[in-house]
Amino acid sequence: MTTTEAIKNPNATLIDVREPYELETDGVIDGAINIPLGEVPQKLEEIKEMPKPLVFFCRSGNRSATAAQFMQENGVEDVYNGGGADEVNEILKA
Repeated sequence: MTTTEAIKNPNATLIDVREPYELETDGVIDGAINIPLGEVPQKLEEIKEMPKPLVFFCRSGNRSATAAQFMQENGVEDVYNGGGADEVNEILKA
């Protein structure tokens, strides 16, 4: 599955790892769950139970890459770095 296919997958869980203040200025993506990057390790078990694929995104794609790598290192499969929120939004609207 490509990242685009994962983002468009109706079962996907979109996880926004931006900080809450960024959502206020940059906007939110409908249906996405906000879990700031710093909270991902504490929420590992909760995230593992979420519907797959898991697509992480942030402002530019750097923090989401870190989150996706962390999940993979902890044995979670079907994980994608969706990149920046703008890109994810474009794919969802296409």
